Amino acid sequence: MLPLISITIPVFNEADNLDALYARLRKLAETMQDRCSLEFVFSDNHSTDTTWEQLGALAAQDPRVRAVRFAKNVGFQRSILANFMHVRGEAVMQIDADLQDPPEMLEEFFEKWRSGYHVVYGVRMRRPESFLINQFRRAGYWFIDKVSEHPIPRDVGDFRLIDRKVVDALSRMRTPSPYLRGMIANLGFRQVGIPYARSARIAGESKFGVGNLIRLGLTAVFNHSSVPLRFASLSGGIMLGVSGLGALYYLGLRLMQPDLPRGLASIHILVLFGIGLNSLLLGIIGEYLLRIYMILRAEPIAIVEQSLNFPSTEIKL
Repeated sequence: MLPLISITIPVFNEADNLDALYARLRKLAETMQDRCSLEFVFSDNHSTDTTWEQLGALAAQDPRVRAVRFAKNVGFQRSILANFMHVRGEAVMQIDADLQDPPEMLEEFFEKWRSGYHVVYGVRMRRPESFLINQFRRAGYWFIDKVSEHPIPRDVGDFRLIDRKVVDALSRMRTPSPYLRGMIANLGFRQVGIPYARSARIAGESKFGVGNLIRLGLTAVFNHSSVPLRFASLSGGIMLGVSGLGALYYLGLRLMQPDLPRGLASIHILVLFGIGLNSLLLGIIGEYLLRIYMILRAEPIAIVEQSLNFPSTEIKL
C-alpha cells in the first residue's frame, strides 16, 4: 500500500494564490501517484478575504483538500503547529501558499525520507529580497544558532518534510509561542538539508515584515537559549565589581584631596545608567516569566471554528 503524505499549507488572505497553488499540487499528485498518495491540509488563520470560500469550492470537488479555519488569527507558527495536529499522513510536508517554496521538491524530500531521514528541510541558497533584508536574515540566523543551547540550521525556514514520529512529538509540546525550527532541531532524529533557490511571490504581498521577523527572532532566543539570563547575571556581577572599584577609587581620592568638589554630573550619569541597566535586566527576566505564565495558563494552540472534509471526531484543539 502506498504511503500517505500530507502537505500542510497555512493561509491568511491568500485568495489570489490558491488557484495556482492547487494546480501545482494536483499536478504533483499525478507525478507521484505511483510512489505515494497525497492530501492537502489547509489552516486558515481567520482570513478576511475570500480565502475560506475558495477552499470550500476546492474541497467540494476534491476530497483530498481538507481545511480548518481558526476562530481568530493565532499567528504563523501556531497555525503551522495546529495544522500538524490534523494530518493523517505517514510524513508531512510544510509549504507556504505563495509558492516561493516549490512543492515539486517533495520528490527529493520523499526520497530522503524513504532512505531513513526523519526531517528533510530546504536550505535557502538564494531568495528574491533586497541586499539589506538578506543580510539581516543571515545575521539573525547566525545569532540564533550561536546562542541556542542546541544547533539550529541556518538559512532554513519552515519548508520541510517531517516523519510522523516528529509530528507526534511536536503534538505533545504545547508551547504557547512556538519556534518550530528550533523545536524540530532540538528533537534530534536524522535530519538533512537540501539547497534550493527561493522564488518570488506569484501574487499578493508578504504578511511577514521586518517587525514580525524581529519578534520571531526574539521568540527563538528566549525559547531556546539561557544566554539572556546568564547575561543578566554576568552584567549584575560586572556592575557590582565596577561599583566596588569606583567606591575604593573615590575613597582614596577623597583622602588625598579633601577639598575635591562633588561630581554632580557623574552621580546623575551613574544613577541613570544603573536605572537603565536594571530595566533591561528586569525586562529579560520578565520575558522568561511571561513564557512560564503562558504555559501555566495552558490555552489551546488554536480553536477550530469551521472545517472542510473533516469528520467531527478528527477535529482537535
